[in-house]
Amino acid sequence: MPRSIQDPITTNEANVVGFLNMLVAARDANTQRFVYAASSSTYGDHPGLPKVEDTIGAPLSPYAVTKYVNELYANVFARTYGFNSIGLRYFNVFGKRQDPFGPYAAVIPRWIAAMVNGQDVFINGDGETSRDFCFIDNVVRANILAAVINDNDAVNEVYNIAVGGRTTLNQLFAAIKQSLKQHGVPYDKPPTYREFRDGDVRHSQANIDKARRLLGYDPRFDLRTGIDVATPWYIAHI
Repeated sequence: MPRSIQDPITTNEANVVGFLNMLVAARDANTQRFVYAASSSTYGDHPGLPKVEDTIGAPLSPYAVTKYVNELYANVFARTYGFNSIGLRYFNVFGKRQDPFGPYAAVIPRWIAAMVNGQDVFINGDGETSRDFCFIDNVVRANILAAVINDNDAVNEVYNIAVGGRTTLNQLFAAIKQSLKQHGVPYDKPPTYREFRDGDVRHSQANIDKARRLLGYDPRFDLRTGIDVATPWYIAHI
């Protein structure tokens, strides 16, 4: 999201032009099913919680615009060419092997790396911003289900892929700190609060009823379980 605000043209080239190229190539190759990464950013400024697939607001970043355009293109290809696709709106995915050091690193690997190295942890805003954090194993399962589902009612739809919970950044900080302590890495510094980040949604939580009903999706890892699985990997590799 921040990168798209800084460079919307490159974001459009990758996420819109690139996506359209993939759709055309897959259609021309007679691909039976096209499963693509949609995004919870599509909900934009709509205040309702939990987020339901057919109710969205205005996008808050160029990135969010491009991800919504992907869904529109997939829908048009279904109507125009009979090309089958399924979009998965991921909510704050995290897990082992996620890069903690890049300029746009996700919050969980970045915070784990900072704590392991005894560095400061920065929280944008007051820490009461909330997210529906989803462990990678849940996402992998959703992708497989979307690829193999044999139900016409499930195809050419978009689904929320998450846990269906809400965790504030303050709660996340405490959960990571506790997990590291259990694995022999204590961290005693308080977080450092700074300004809210442009384009960030205040609260995000998914309604996953549609994915449960049509895909058979059932998340097996909640936030704390996922962190406990991921933490030893980061301790060993940072």
